[in-house]
Amino acid sequence: MHLPGHISASTLVDLEDDAGSVVARLRRPVPREPGMSARKGTAFHAWVEEYFGAAGMLDLGEAAGSDDHIDEAYGLDTMVETFRQSEWANRAPAHVEVPVETRIGDVVVRGRIDAVFRDADGGWDLVDWKTGRRPSAAQLKTKAVQLAVYRLAWARLKDVPIDQVRAAFYYVADDQVVRPHDLGSAERLEQIVAAALGKG
Repeated sequence: MHLPGHISASTLVDLEDDAGSVVARLRRPVPREPGMSARKGTAFHAWVEEYFGAAGMLDLGEAAGSDDHIDEAYGLDTMVETFRQSEWANRAPAHVEVPVETRIGDVVVRGRIDAVFRDADGGWDLVDWKTGRRPSAAQLKTKAVQLAVYRLAWARLKDVPIDQVRAAFYYVADDQVVRPHDLGSAERLEQIVAAALGKG
C-alpha cells in the first residue's frame, strides 16, 4: 500500500478505523460535499475563535455571536449558550487554531489544534471542540488517535515531556469534557501507519 508523504490527523484516525478504505480513497479521491454537520462544526469553530479573540478585550457578555443568520441556520444558539456556561468560557487560551505537523513513521501528519491552554502547573492542555454527540466508548478509542497526534506534535514543538501535555475533546452539544486516559504513544501511532503500509 502507498500513503502520501503528508496526511491529516483525521486521516490517521480513519486509518486506525479502516485502513483499506482510506488507502482506496487516497488512491482515487472523490470530492465530497461537506454535510450539514461539517458546516455546523465550521460555523461553531469560527464563533469560538471570534469569542476568544474578543473575550480578552470585552465584557464576556458582549463577545462574539453577531451573525444571527448563521446562528439560526445551524442552530448554534444552544451550543453558544452551553459554551458560555462551560469551564472554557472564562479561560484564556495561549493559542487558538494552531497548525501543527509531526513525523509519524513514514509520513508527516498535519492537524490544527482548536485551543491550547496553559495550566497552572506549567503544563499544556489541548482541546478539540466537537459539535456532534459523544461517541460510544469503542468509537472514542479510535477518535482519540487525533488527540494523541496533537499531544505528540505539541510536546515535540515545545520540547517538553509528553506527560506535560494533556488533551481533551469538548462535546459542546452534550456539555461533556472527555479526556481519554490511554492516548497512544509515538510508537502506537507509528504502528497505525506501518499497518496501513503493510509493514505492521
